[in-house]
Amino acid sequence: MNRTTLSLLAAVTALAAVTGIAALTQPEGAGGPATAAKAPVRLPVERSSLLCPAPSTSEVAETLYTSFTPAATGSGGDKGAAELKPSAAKAADETTADTGKDARKADTAKAKKPAAADKPVVTLAQPGKPVSAEADGGDAPALVGTASGRLAPGWTTQQTTTVPAGGARGLLGVSCTAPDTDFWFPGASTAKQRQDYVHLTNPDDTAVVADIELHGPKGALKTQLTEGITVPARSSVPVLLSTLTTDPAADDVTVHVTTRSGRVGAVVRSADDTLGSDWLPASADPSGTLVLPGIPADATSVRLVAFAPGEDDADLRIQLAGPTGTFVPAAARELHVKSGMTASVDLKDVTRGEAGSLVLSPAQARRATPVVAALRVVRGKGDRQEVAFIPATGPVGARGTVADNRDKGTTLSLTAPTATAEVRVTASAGTRAGTPSSKTYTVKAGTTLAVTPPVPAGLKGAYALTVETVSGGPVHAARTLAVPDDGVPMFTVQTVADDRGTVEVPAARQDLSVLDD
Repeated sequence: MNRTTLSLLAAVTALAAVTGIAALTQPEGAGGPATAAKAPVRLPVERSSLLCPAPSTSEVAETLYTSFTPAATGSGGDKGAAELKPSAAKAADETTADTGKDARKADTAKAKKPAAADKPVVTLAQPGKPVSAEADGGDAPALVGTASGRLAPGWTTQQTTTVPAGGARGLLGVSCTAPDTDFWFPGASTAKQRQDYVHLTNPDDTAVVADIELHGPKGALKTQLTEGITVPARSSVPVLLSTLTTDPAADDVTVHVTTRSGRVGAVVRSADDTLGSDWLPASADPSGTLVLPGIPADATSVRLVAFAPGEDDADLRIQLAGPTGTFVPAAARELHVKSGMTASVDLKDVTRGEAGSLVLSPAQARRATPVVAALRVVRGKGDRQEVAFIPATGPVGARGTVADNRDKGTTLSLTAPTATAEVRVTASAGTRAGTPSSKTYTVKAGTTLAVTPPVPAGLKGAYALTVETVSGGPVHAARTLAVPDDGVPMFTVQTVADDRGTVEVPAARQDLSVLDD
């Protein structure tokens, strides 16, 4: 035999050996190509990230952080950690424009490193029991946090700040956000009476460049921001929206934040000279149908702001899902949203004494144009008004959680826009004491059920609420926290969406066809 023949025989023998070994080690029951692949399984996530913006610049601000992970679901073992630490830097002055290369350099130069930057502000030790921490004054920095192991699935943190006086007066509440690359904020403003800042927080070890676009009622606003905003590693940068454009002030603006590389947490802090202040979280992703849950029964003014990011105009049907059914409000039946332009409508006191949720759908069923939307909600009258924002939000899904609930002033709104659903609501133990309790509710199709949720027996401190869809159609939820102060009906609303505590893991199987020629 020549060398070529010997090499060929050796190759064939090796291939036969590999095939034989593969056949011998093939899992039992595995067949040929006709064997059906196993369905993916859902497993708890092993790591979560949260970012909390710098709470306030007011010296009289009082901030409470409440962190919680739902009780373990049989995985993750006994190990795990969850903590939030101060960001590496915080802008010392928010009154200057944060635009352009020179301004970014100035902000970086002014940034100061908080004391004990490596010391956690909030540390969670076990699932099922919330913990809290406090911060006073205007120097509290943004927080960057991670959770791992058994504390990662469903980890949530609420940041609640009370500012009793001054231009930023109000109860400001926000669920700390996961980092992402794309955010929409309908409902912001560059008006003279508003001071709206978008807070950008970078959780990673490399700098991120973010772009901010503003869209008013006539389209995109001219921007002075040509090079993006640089957010240093593990730092937070506040950007005053009115300094980004030379166009005339606009009452209703949609903010679009994207990153060129990396990821950030983004949320808008709005302060109105008359109405007070609160956080405006990002809207759910653009969709033809949106639900904005949790309008308080005593709302004195409700304003809807929407934006169509695509190339087509959108005609939206406006409906209110109340306690007994869904109806078209007298203030507005439809809203026309031109492509690339922000549209708004004043719905006045649309709830008329009964809590409800707004449902937006295509005016023509065959023309579903994706939009983003948010509500500006006002309670009170005259010089005793207070504002909060409700962005469009996705359904609760399997489970959603909101932290920092109190024994008084907590209202949970549950909306089933399409089909009747059964929902289980569990109140956790308190931060200092309390025994968990649970209650099941039935939400009829097309209605909103507003309830005082269960409170832990012997409660001391704050507690968390976990909402689970037991059966039926999708449910959208929001929690209102009301803390009146000196006659001002201070309140804040947080939506409750799926916590994405589990992820689909595809089943893998051995495929010997890769050995075929």
